Amino acid sequence: MIAILACLSAALAIGAGAFGAHGVADPKAAEWLRTGGMYQLIHAVAAVAILGVARGAAAVMLVGAAIFATCLYVMALGGPKWLGAVTPVGGTLMIGGWLWAAWCFHRP
Repeated sequence: MIAILACLSAALAIGAGAFGAHGVADPKAAEWLRTGGMYQLIHAVAAVAILGVARGAAAVMLVGAAIFATCLYVMALGGPKWLGAVTPVGGTLMIGGWLWAAWCFHRP
């Protein structure tokens, strides 16, 4: 299930990046879509790559990327700017996922 979610996440990230590049006129909105798409795509690919060794870490990465990117996407589409204060929650989860993955790869 995590692999399926990671693949869907990657597809959404590519769509958001393309929309940011071609579908919005506001430079700030385009930047938010590009940033959200980049982080979401990186973490989708990472989740698939580590799935066999660090399943929990992969899930945490995906949740973090979803929170981070969704906040940026919603703001880019005209949603409330206070969501910018929520994006660090996603970033913290992504960092936590990487640290958890490091621990999984380190353990004997």
